[in-house]
Amino acid sequence: MTAAKPATRPNVPHFSSGPCAKRPGWTPEALKDAALGRSHRAKIGKTKLKLAIDLTREVLEVPADYKIGIVPASDTGAVEMALWSLLGARPVTTIAWESFGDGWVTDIVKQLKLKDVTKLSAGYGEIPDLSKVDPASDVVFTWNGTTSGVRVANADWIKADREGLTICDATSAAFAQPLDWPKLDVVTFSWQKALGGEAAHGMLILSPRAVARLESYTPPWPMPKIFRMTKGGKLIDGIFVGETINTPSMLCVEDYLDALNWSKSVGGLKGLIGRADANTRVLTDWVAKTPWVDFLAADPAIRSNTSVCLKVVDPAITALPADAQAAFAKALVGAVEKEGAGYDLGHYRDAPPGLRIWCGATVEASDVAALTHWLDWAFAEAKAAHVKA
Repeated sequence: MTAAKPATRPNVPHFSSGPCAKRPGWTPEALKDAALGRSHRAKIGKTKLKLAIDLTREVLEVPADYKIGIVPASDTGAVEMALWSLLGARPVTTIAWESFGDGWVTDIVKQLKLKDVTKLSAGYGEIPDLSKVDPASDVVFTWNGTTSGVRVANADWIKADREGLTICDATSAAFAQPLDWPKLDVVTFSWQKALGGEAAHGMLILSPRAVARLESYTPPWPMPKIFRMTKGGKLIDGIFVGETINTPSMLCVEDYLDALNWSKSVGGLKGLIGRADANTRVLTDWVAKTPWVDFLAADPAIRSNTSVCLKVVDPAITALPADAQAAFAKALVGAVEKEGAGYDLGHYRDAPPGLRIWCGATVEASDVAALTHWLDWAFAEAKAAHVKA
């Protein structure tokens, strides 16, 4: 016997953790003023790129003395630019508790081949002991672990009088979580995350301390052209006023501008954080009354309000072999997607089997609520198929 299907589907069933849902009400008409067929070096192109930087500063409340640049290759490109350009001057502490944080460790140790590296790590759903971070070292970390649903609770663990730089991958935190700018020297993110912009462009934000390092330190390895931020020992300022390193998509730029203007219309950073928190609260309330599911992160203080990761805790499912549990999670997600009630809900490939539901500001709380009914239905369907009576 099958369970009755819910009567209502989400209006926008997009819950991917990247690329993420477009802002509410988005249509291609929003891009009608894009500078298509024009050079990004022409006045119109430079003006739009500079506006993207200025609106980023306004919405994210970035300090006036921080540099903001548009760079190639999404958040990955922005992080790699920072790692290749800044590291090697002093010891490094890496902090990793999920896939992407581990990826930066691999680059630092195996590609840059740095030797004086301390790795603080934790499993999925947990976070390392941040009190062990050496303030004399450069620190590389993700603010929000997109694949584990775990974020740092705050930046209190970062010393105001630190000697090293803090390099923060904030791609699934920016525009949804407050970033403590005085504690951060490098911040990176991509357009396709919290604001649902189009892919392939990254943002690199540098503090005065980071700029000083760039202008006083030359790494011992060859520097690819696409990573170079200095010339003759001075910062290439053009990068941070819209003169991009490579050719940007003006269509994507227009889409980012649209998302930033929408952000202002919902109350700026405070409004964006409020929307993400409200979406996550819907899931929190549902989890509290639903016996078969729980958060991957046990500690509420470190739970993400964007990439919310859940695990199946029903005893009949947890008693299954690991491969069968993974198959069950896949079947649950597949049932929801087949009905058009929610797309891209599955766990990241390296993460424990379960659900990963994007709750950033471009998602509506009513759609999250509608999704939960479909998850309950899909769970019943999948359990009937995978567990023998």
